[in-house]
Amino acid sequence: MTNNLPKVAWIGLGIMGSPMSENLIKAGYDVTGYTLEQGKIDRLAAAGGHGAGSIAEAVRNADVVITMVPASPHVEAIAYGPEGILANAKPGALLIDMSSITPQTSVDLAKNAKEKDIRVLDAPVSGGEAGAIEAVLSIMVGGEQADFDAAQPLLQALGRTIVLCGPHGSGQTVKAANQLIVAVNIQACAEAVVFLEKSGVDLSAALDVLNGGLAGSTVLTRKKDNFLSRDFAPGFRIDLHHKDMGIVTDAARNVGAALPVGAVVAQLVASLRAQGDGGLDHSALLRAVERLSGQPVQA
Repeated sequence: MTNNLPKVAWIGLGIMGSPMSENLIKAGYDVTGYTLEQGKIDRLAAAGGHGAGSIAEAVRNADVVITMVPASPHVEAIAYGPEGILANAKPGALLIDMSSITPQTSVDLAKNAKEKDIRVLDAPVSGGEAGAIEAVLSIMVGGEQADFDAAQPLLQALGRTIVLCGPHGSGQTVKAANQLIVAVNIQACAEAVVFLEKSGVDLSAALDVLNGGLAGSTVLTRKKDNFLSRDFAPGFRIDLHHKDMGIVTDAARNVGAALPVGAVVAQLVASLRAQGDGGLDHSALLRAVERLSGQPVQA
């Protein structure tokens, strides 16, 4: 099928990247993907995309390169070096990094890409695996207005709330704030769950009525079933939220903002990870509260 849509290279086909890239294919985009696991490249091909054997091969003919990898070191590993994106993408290509990384990494990437005539947007997302699958993500973008305008149609195939937040790095700063709010919110919900259970209240009924009032939140809506069933299959892993809490506490320190509650929750996330729960969903903060409260924790 030939169309006038830009050719897309997608690097990073994990929990978020796989459904997001498939939503672009559904929207009519020609997507070539690369990731470290062959099974995930095969999944993209089965959905109508193309697999590549390397980053260089994936990006060579792409008009737009999208990256979705876990952290700053991964972005640097795929962007730089002779086999990386900057050395192999064509001049004039647009690189949209949708990973959640430090604002400074995004600023540096944009500067280095400019020397290769490659435009960059940082465009981290919120909404988790469900939001990726349903294409209802919030996408917070940093970069130039003209590049944001050019990327809009493509981003609209991935998310619902798409906002340019300022210059390079701004998307990452807003994402860091998002992760702060989400972690504190999950922690508050987890404490409420243990309090309610130890009080002998019908937990399901209690969470329903709480979610209908001022205590209601997207977090509670999305994570209520996790709390009720103690199902912590990862939509967003504790390991990644640990990384994000490091980003927000470091960035806040750099600008002189105090995060007293955020710092406590960052330590609770770190302790959960140290107890071997890093691969679980971030709603597993409930397990930390259970341990502190002397409740038995499911293996």
